[in-house]
Amino acid sequence: MFALNVLDYSPIDEGATAREALLQSVALAQAAERYGFKRFWVAEHHKVMSVAGSTPEMLMMQLAASTQRIRIGSGGVMLPHYSSYKVAENFRMLEALHPGRIDLGIGRSRSYRDVNAALNESKGIKVSYEQQLQDLQKYFTDDTESTHRFRQLIATPVTETAPEMWLLGTGEGSARLAAKNGLAFAYAHFAKPSDAGVQAVAAYRSNFRPSKLLQEPMTIIAVFVVVAETEEEAEQLAKAFDLWLLFVESDTPPPYYPSVETAERRGFSASEREKIARNRSRMIIGTPDTVKAEIGRIAELFDADEITVIPNISGADNRLATLRLLAEALGLPGE
Repeated sequence: MFALNVLDYSPIDEGATAREALLQSVALAQAAERYGFKRFWVAEHHKVMSVAGSTPEMLMMQLAASTQRIRIGSGGVMLPHYSSYKVAENFRMLEALHPGRIDLGIGRSRSYRDVNAALNESKGIKVSYEQQLQDLQKYFTDDTESTHRFRQLIATPVTETAPEMWLLGTGEGSARLAAKNGLAFAYAHFAKPSDAGVQAVAAYRSNFRPSKLLQEPMTIIAVFVVVAETEEEAEQLAKAFDLWLLFVESDTPPPYYPSVETAERRGFSASEREKIARNRSRMIIGTPDTVKAEIGRIAELFDADEITVIPNISGADNRLATLRLLAEALGLPGE
C-alpha cells in the first residue's frame, strides 16, 4: 500500500487575501495530519498572483510549528536561483527545530524571464544543477574528506538528522539525475501525464545508486485531484479549476482563484474548450470512490511508494473536504 501526501499551492480564493490563503494552508496541514497523510508540501511560485506560496521555507516554519507529526516539505525549492549552502542552512534550521520531519524537494525553475533576471541579477559564475545537488549532500552529511571546493565548510546548525532530499521532475533526464546521485524522485504526473513518465520512473529505479542519505530508491507520483460527494459537485469544482488554469496561461491573469459561481457565469470559448480538454488529462475528477480507483491505478502503473495529491480547487472548505473524503476512501490511519 502506498502512502498519501498533500502538495498545497496556497491559492487565494476570489474575495480573499494572501494572509487568509496562508492561514488556510496552516489549517489544511493540520487537517492532513489528523486524517493520516504522511507529508504536507508547499510550492514555490513567483509572479502567480493567485497563489500565496512564494517562499516554501518560510511557510514550512509556520506549518511545522503548527503540527506535531506530519512531515513538512517544499515542493519544491527552485535550486538554480539560490546558493546550495544557504539552502542547506535553511533546511538544517528547520530540521534542528523539527527533527525527522523535514523534506527538501528540489526543482528547476521555468519561471518568467523577469523573475529569473531578478532572482539572479547579482550572480557571477553559474554552478551546474548537478553540482548544486552534490553540494547539498556534502553539507547535509558534514563531509570534510572529499575534494570539494569548500571541503572544510560545515552548514550550521549541525543536526543529528538530515532532511530527506527529493528531486522533482517531469522527464527521464531528472529521473536519471536523481538515480545517479542517490536521491529520492518525485514525478510530476499532473504536468506530463504520459507513458514517458512511467518509463522515466522505471529508469530511475533501474539506475539508482545508493548514497549516504538514501540506500534504496524512493518514488512519489504527484497528481491533481478534484473530489466531491457527487459527480455533479466535482464537475462544478473542475470548471473553476479549468478557468484558473486558463487564467494562469493568459497575459493578464486576475489576482485570485475564481469561484465556482464565476466559472459558471463566464462560460468558455471554443478555443478555451480545446485547452480545457487537454488540461483535463492532468486531473483526476469525481467522487471519492472514482478518485480512489484512479489513484490506485496510477500507483500500480508507476509502482509508486507514495502518491501526492494536489487539491488545488476553489474554496478552503472544499480543499478540507477533499482531504477528508480521500482519507475515508483510502482508509488512512487518522486520529
